[in-house]
Amino acid sequence: MVEALTAPVRYRISAACHRGTGHTPRIHALQQQLAFETDDHGRKTTRLAESISHLLHLHIETPARRNVDHGNWSLDNFDLEKKNDTPATSPKEEVSEKWREIHGRNDWEGLLDPLHPWLRREIVKYGEFSQATYDAFDFDPFSEYCGSCRYNEKKLLEKLGLARHGYEVKKYIHAMSHVEVPRWLERSKLGETWSKDSNWMGFVAVSHDEESRRIGRRDIAVAWRGTVAPSEWYEDMQQQLEPVGGGDARVERGFLSIYKSKSIATRYNKSSASEQVMKEVKRLVDFYKDRGEEVSLTITGHSLGGALALLNAYEAATTIPNLPISVISFGAPRVGNIAFRDELYQLGVKTLRVVLKQDVVPRMPGLVFNESLHNDFIGTLEWVYTHVGAELRLDVRSSPFLKRGFNPIGFHMLETYLHLVDGFLSSTSTFRSDARRDVASVNKACDMLVDELRIPPCWYQIENKGLVRNDHGRWVKPRRDPEDIPSPSWEGKGY
Repeated sequence: MVEALTAPVRYRISAACHRGTGHTPRIHALQQQLAFETDDHGRKTTRLAESISHLLHLHIETPARRNVDHGNWSLDNFDLEKKNDTPATSPKEEVSEKWREIHGRNDWEGLLDPLHPWLRREIVKYGEFSQATYDAFDFDPFSEYCGSCRYNEKKLLEKLGLARHGYEVKKYIHAMSHVEVPRWLERSKLGETWSKDSNWMGFVAVSHDEESRRIGRRDIAVAWRGTVAPSEWYEDMQQQLEPVGGGDARVERGFLSIYKSKSIATRYNKSSASEQVMKEVKRLVDFYKDRGEEVSLTITGHSLGGALALLNAYEAATTIPNLPISVISFGAPRVGNIAFRDELYQLGVKTLRVVLKQDVVPRMPGLVFNESLHNDFIGTLEWVYTHVGAELRLDVRSSPFLKRGFNPIGFHMLETYLHLVDGFLSSTSTFRSDARRDVASVNKACDMLVDELRIPPCWYQIENKGLVRNDHGRWVKPRRDPEDIPSPSWEGKGY
């Protein structure tokens, strides 16, 4: 029966058994690989895989089994100097045969706790797309292009070090709102700027040929940006629910306004964010399906971006039949009522919410009246907010790199989420010692890393805050490269 397992699995069993204690991450990875890599030889193979996994779990004593108190694992467990000499990404796995499970066909059952390494990579990939919408956003109040993306579509992922993911940006999304929304629309200190009405809110990308072969389909990815300062929209969040679709489904008014608003008098929102993204998604779906390819849609976002991702998924599912759609959100608030949740389920949308125990944003709106109340009491009341989909729950205390104490901004930052996803093995395990993402990224826009790491807080910015020396030795604001300037030719084209 041993021959029924593939050679790579047999090798990992042997290697793990010889290593013994101190290799918890490898044991967890092995167990997960066993669950995924049984072949077509039938029940004997499955039973053997389960038996070996069970034996490993019982008889190999690991630090995680001896001590699951996250607070007792310190930086002494990590060779930081050695870690800094290793790549910040791990080798890519071939996941083409299992993409539907990773995409949420079974609502990620059995893949979240412990977290399967293949799923971890995909979560981080989409999370980094969402982070790109922050890193490339021009939020400089003294910039004449405040509210735009710093780079054009062709340069975005390369500039941010994300070309390795194998996607190409096809379309930028701009948004506005007709209701009282956070003050990010009034950020610029200048009387004249690129647009007084619109902000860059994300992008549509598609996987290259090589990445498509690895993941088993042509993947269309949509990334939505949240507000730059969480307190801005949290403070001004609308509590009203408005109808969406033709049934009882209702969603939060402010989110829907940002997604649907448009005005013929504006420069970049003659069409709404909804119309922009759906036009491009439909075009890409038709193009690749006409070539006989299998196509999926994966929508991601953080905070407000997670809410917009869910609205985007709802619209896509109602307008494009038979398209596998999943949402991977981070720190997202509740979006709609129970009927909205039920319609998403019926439409086949798969949603994975990554939440942090200490983050208050996922608890809003609906702090009191929400899905936690007994269904017999709340029924299908229109005004009860509810979350949608599966949940991957993280805890700041699991990482020895993060400070303890109250830090609501740091708890909500996407880089904090990505750091914890990268180190998460299971709810009963310590932070994985072979996590690859650069820890310094956590402090891009907050102060969450322990002082022993000597990483300054809020360090991410344009060099010299965007000033350069001109030919006369004076410090001045440079002009953008022409290709990175929001194009005036877009005016009148419905962008």
